[in-house]
Amino acid sequence: MGKKSSFGVYCSQNKGCVFGVMLVLLLQKACGVEFQVGGSKGFWGVSSDSNAQSFNQWAETRRFQAGDSLVFNYQAGQDSVLLVKQDDYKNCNTEAPIKHFSDGHTIFKFEKSGPYYFISGNKDNCLKNQKLVVVVLADRTKQYSSPPPTPIEEEPTSPPPSSEASSQPPEALAHMNPTPSPLVIFHLQGFKRLLISWSLSYTSMG
Repeated sequence: MGKKSSFGVYCSQNKGCVFGVMLVLLLQKACGVEFQVGGSKGFWGVSSDSNAQSFNQWAETRRFQAGDSLVFNYQAGQDSVLLVKQDDYKNCNTEAPIKHFSDGHTIFKFEKSGPYYFISGNKDNCLKNQKLVVVVLADRTKQYSSPPPTPIEEEPTSPPPSSEASSQPPEALAHMNPTPSPLVIFHLQGFKRLLISWSLSYTSMG
């Protein structure tokens, strides 16, 4: 196992440091992330290296969400960034952009989810694959409320007992709760005598 860095050891022993790191991560998640187009050394332009990674290949390895931003670095006055529609992206049409940027250091923030299409303001550069498609996922800070619980249907209460039983004459109640027959009483008394005699005989044997 590798040794912990001095910063990691310090943070593991210091609650304030742990809280600070968590706060930074939460702020980063809530405020969004800045992506420099083309990577840390990326440059918005046509690469002279035929084996260089295209802008779309770069974008496919990233996860973009609403609130994140793209940073385009290029030489002002010689190039620009156009936000265009899908058809204009395919045809490298620079005549009717949704937005046009030419300051040399463009920061574009994604306000909502969906696909975004960028091309160079120089049509020749666009035809040389200086173009970018970014698919943005839902807002990282949006909270979806759970649907309200389904109301529980109350079971219908059973109707109150009929008043017929209370209004029945004593004779009817007597039939509902009949007294034991003499034969049953006789058998019970005989069984009781048998138990008593067995108990006495067991006592005399002891």
